[in-house]
Amino acid sequence: MKRTLPSITLWQMIIGISLFYTLWYNFTFFRSLTAVYPFKENIGFVLSTGIVIWALTAFVLLLLTPRILLKPVLITVTVFSSLGAYFMDTYHVVLDESMLRNALQTNLSESLDLVTPKLFIYIILLGLLPAIVIYRTPVSTMSFRRSLIRRFQIMSILLLVIIAALFAYSKHYTSFFREHRPLRYNTNPLYWIYSSGFYLYKSYFDQEIPFRAIGTDAVIPDDGKPPRLVIMVVGEAARADHFSLNGYQRETNPTLAHDDIINFPQMYSCGTSTAYSVPCMFSVYTRDTYSYKKAISTENVIDVLKHTGKVALLWRDNNSDSKGVALRIPHEDYRTPKQNTICVEGECRDIGMLVGLDDFIAKHQGKDILIVLHQMGNHGPAYYKRYTKDFEKYTPVCKSSQLEECKREEIVNAYDNALRYTDNFLAKTIDLLKHYDDRYRTAMLYMSDHGESLGEKGIYLHGLPYFMAPDAQKHIGALFWFGKGFRDDPRIKALATKHTHRFSHDNLFHTLLGIFDVQTKVYDNKLDMLQ
Repeated sequence: MKRTLPSITLWQMIIGISLFYTLWYNFTFFRSLTAVYPFKENIGFVLSTGIVIWALTAFVLLLLTPRILLKPVLITVTVFSSLGAYFMDTYHVVLDESMLRNALQTNLSESLDLVTPKLFIYIILLGLLPAIVIYRTPVSTMSFRRSLIRRFQIMSILLLVIIAALFAYSKHYTSFFREHRPLRYNTNPLYWIYSSGFYLYKSYFDQEIPFRAIGTDAVIPDDGKPPRLVIMVVGEAARADHFSLNGYQRETNPTLAHDDIINFPQMYSCGTSTAYSVPCMFSVYTRDTYSYKKAISTENVIDVLKHTGKVALLWRDNNSDSKGVALRIPHEDYRTPKQNTICVEGECRDIGMLVGLDDFIAKHQGKDILIVLHQMGNHGPAYYKRYTKDFEKYTPVCKSSQLEECKREEIVNAYDNALRYTDNFLAKTIDLLKHYDDRYRTAMLYMSDHGESLGEKGIYLHGLPYFMAPDAQKHIGALFWFGKGFRDDPRIKALATKHTHRFSHDNLFHTLLGIFDVQTKVYDNKLDMLQ
């Protein structure tokens, strides 16, 4: 005789699964909470937060889940919450709107670096097994009217429980909401459900912004000088305090240190993720006025240069993609051996993006040229994959994507080795430009998209909300190199004297226009680093 699980009501299932979520998906929340409110001195308050999370989760699920979609919704929430618990517990990331967008825009090869045995354990024990129980548990039915009344009654009780808990520890909750608001970002599944709704609203339901062309008046006056050949390198996860150019004790820039570069020790990113920073750094908006919606609805500096009709443009990508920046110019994907001739064991090297550039330059001889190279750089957590063996100076290295299982020294060793590979890549890029010094005014601009956390205070990778992100995720590596055709330019000489000033991604749009001497109403010389 086939055994079946006992039948329960809809509200019993939701209350039960909400308790499961609270107990098993919120380790990071309670760890962060007790770091601020020590458990022994705040037992009642800490327990009350668990009650509030449980009651609020059940309230939200009762509010949003119709009877017909009960099991599909709960199974989906359970599986995604197990994934959220893994990334929050392992890397201390926050699943906000920006992180969700970054995750959705990440390609398969990058995602595979995050697949670990621990991830499967979370998915199986906290995702699939509870989902099977939900699927197999019979849910009793009742009339629509009776069901509606009962749902209202249970939601009212839950609301009273939340209010009672808040009033019982009102002093604690006052400081919690005023001084420690970031703690709530660790509640699971509440915060990622909220972030998902916010992401969907902003992406699909928010008021449409008409696409805006900018800089259509852009012109480049003929100055009788050789054309410009500029390579813009968009770095990945390169934090400034690990550059030996900025005083780091290790030689992470051994080659660039002997070249005539202008280093910027006080450069800051627009965001803490690739999906946010890359479109922001090329946009006309500053960090204070930027939004993803405005970025995808407005042309960027690449488009303005295209409007001049005098600049040949190319974007080569060894990262996920251009995040919408290069939609209207030639774009080449260098993540696979189909384009990239330097790939080893499934890892295509940044240096492969230099192969064939001579052909592109020759094809556009006599024109100004801007080439953008988007690096894989120091993309984590598999830093050890980002360089070849001959750049492994610092050992032992962490060879696992489960960074919390490695010693911090091993993580830093792998990260610094990857920076040494970037140093070599940038030096090779400069060498390529030097071959054209007699025919072009050459320049290389390098800026990382964001920084990276390497285990400080238990935080790994990047993507925390900007206001709560550590400096390691915002303070980025950046440097420029100018060939002999530019070195007599008084603006370049002036830049060398103020290179220690604080700059940010806000400056890139106008600095690129300044390098090409573009005249347009959207140019702001106050944000041009050369002015």
